[in-house]
Amino acid sequence: MTFIKRINKIRRNLLRGLTSNIGSSESLKITREIKKEDVKRVLICRPNHRLGNMLLITPLVQEVTETFPGCKIDLFVKGNAALLIFRNYDNIENIIRLPKEHFKHLFQYFRVWFRLRREHYDLVINAAKNSSSGRLSTKVAKSKVKLYGVDKELLSKKYSDFNHLAKYPVYSFREDISKLGIDRFGMEIKPLNIKLNEAEMAKGKEILSQYAKKDAKTISIFTFATGAKCYSKEWWAEFHSMLKARYGDLNLVEILPVENVSQIDFIEPSYYSRDVREICSVMANTDVFVGADSGMMHLASASSIPTLGLFSVTNVNSYDPYGNKSKGLDTNALSKEEILSEIDRVLFS
Repeated sequence: MTFIKRINKIRRNLLRGLTSNIGSSESLKITREIKKEDVKRVLICRPNHRLGNMLLITPLVQEVTETFPGCKIDLFVKGNAALLIFRNYDNIENIIRLPKEHFKHLFQYFRVWFRLRREHYDLVINAAKNSSSGRLSTKVAKSKVKLYGVDKELLSKKYSDFNHLAKYPVYSFREDISKLGIDRFGMEIKPLNIKLNEAEMAKGKEILSQYAKKDAKTISIFTFATGAKCYSKEWWAEFHSMLKARYGDLNLVEILPVENVSQIDFIEPSYYSRDVREICSVMANTDVFVGADSGMMHLASASSIPTLGLFSVTNVNSYDPYGNKSKGLDTNALSKEEILSEIDRVLFS
């Protein structure tokens, strides 16, 4: 373990200890009574740099926007992913960013916290109850109302899908604002959405035409993932053969990771880019995405195409793509033939 990683581990443990009691006794704190129409400025805290985790708060942002029409939302995050994801969200006013590497940018790190303290909000929401930095930033920010997050045990009695990382913040938000007299129960939770515009969609279609030559539907696959989530070359070789045998008349395009590697050794037309929104626009012009649990899977889901996520080690119930015929598939319980049946469902039903 490198010196920086050791220091980061110490920092996380220290922060966890210092913040363990913040918001533990109550999920909602009101310093001043407030009416729905008075909520004009909202802060959502999710200090995390990962692409997937940023995409997973897009349903909460949509929920808050619908609940308080005309409100302006600030995001307290880490790194640069949120800048790309929320580019087309008109009511996102400020994205307050902690540096991804704290100890390399200590001055910037503390300056961001001081900036947060200077702002004034009508409502502050911690999007991840177990996040130490999320609880701390919720406490530090000045606001009339603060939502620290409802205990999952309470939500488990009401919602079968409470454990989903995109849905939990919405359910928690609804529970807390109900105490303010605002009823959002029973409303559909929006799927992930990166809000591609017409120009981006058109560019994605043009790029895809270079890889998908046939006048037919297109299946996009992502064969990589980090760590144990990555399926072996042997697994993909067999599955790829089955895909070719079943969908030989369709286009098959591989979306490559930033590492520019392929578990099928680049046999199929393979698209590579480091531009997150461009990748999303290309996938948005395909008919179905198949790939392991990853940031790329969430990006496909946020492009509004049917997304079939492959799960072998992570919890399907916490991360599965939903909406638009999307589904998480537990490959420990499903055969490859059953996975193909799910592709059939999406393409032909």
